[in-house]
Amino acid sequence: MNQKTRGRLFSGWFILAMVELVAIISIGIFFFYQQNEDALVVYCAHDAVFSEEILKAFEQRTGIKVEPRFDTEATKSLGLTNLIIREKNHPRCDVFWNNQTLGTVDLKEQGLLEAYQGEGYSRIPDQFKDEDGYWTGFAARLRVYITNTEKLNASKESIDQKLSGPLNEVAIAKPLYGTTLTHYTVLCDAWGLEELKKWHHSLEKRKIQETSGNASVKNLVASGACALGFTDTDDYFVAVDEDSPVAALPVTVDGRVILIPNSVAIIKGTKKRKQAELLVDYLLSEEVELKLARSQSRQIPLGKVDWTHVPETVRKFQSTIEKAYPLSNLVTQRAKTLAWLKSEYVK
Repeated sequence: MNQKTRGRLFSGWFILAMVELVAIISIGIFFFYQQNEDALVVYCAHDAVFSEEILKAFEQRTGIKVEPRFDTEATKSLGLTNLIIREKNHPRCDVFWNNQTLGTVDLKEQGLLEAYQGEGYSRIPDQFKDEDGYWTGFAARLRVYITNTEKLNASKESIDQKLSGPLNEVAIAKPLYGTTLTHYTVLCDAWGLEELKKWHHSLEKRKIQETSGNASVKNLVASGACALGFTDTDDYFVAVDEDSPVAALPVTVDGRVILIPNSVAIIKGTKKRKQAELLVDYLLSEEVELKLARSQSRQIPLGKVDWTHVPETVRKFQSTIEKAYPLSNLVTQRAKTLAWLKSEYVK
């Protein structure tokens, strides 16, 4: 075989190999996108460290692929809520697992959710779900004062006294987002917007330390940089597990506590309705509420559970469930509060 013939053969083999390679890559890309298209897309504002394990357990049990999208600490819940609104004409999300309820209620008001009342819905008390089934709450956190016990007792008297003076040793998260926005919305409902504005401006004048999120508040108090902070029970329990000198006392408004459930809803226009229903029922199950109660976040079960399987640190908050401030009808208050806060922070 001469050199010219060998060159032709090599050239032919090379072309054939390249064709086969392109075909393999094309098939791989096809199956990759098909797999993504088959996945149930879940926008999740709950911390990934806790929620991923639950979503993976659902995958293993049902065989349904889940593709989660998470958000950042600073824009938790509000960022994903706004994303769902922006995508309303071409929704990408199938199920929204929010780490609070007010943003989910707003999505219902905008007509972006589909109603579903399955077996999970039926086990949750009426005060924590939409009466028509557009969203359902589960596994709640409490809004609390967190104190550094080396600097301040976690008593109402000590906290009230601390809040009446200079606030350079007190921390709060920026209220544009997450549960601090819920806190402000509750105050707007209880006090009225003008009184809320006065309170907020008083905090600023007295030099309260404003942070990017509740975890940062916890860090400041746990380290002793601050004596007092506004945060949630999940962040408080992180500090407890780190053996930090902290204690917590529920924030009360008109004698009620600010109990903030997770919420789950099916997005309008989903093409995976049956898979979405299965995930909703799973998230609203006793099994998941107990998992979240036993997780580091120590969330408070709202449906009927065997409380002997709930850690003692969570059981002590069981009585707060019946004292929860109603959140389901605060859409108008949330809108007013958010519009004002944007005028304060977004220049």
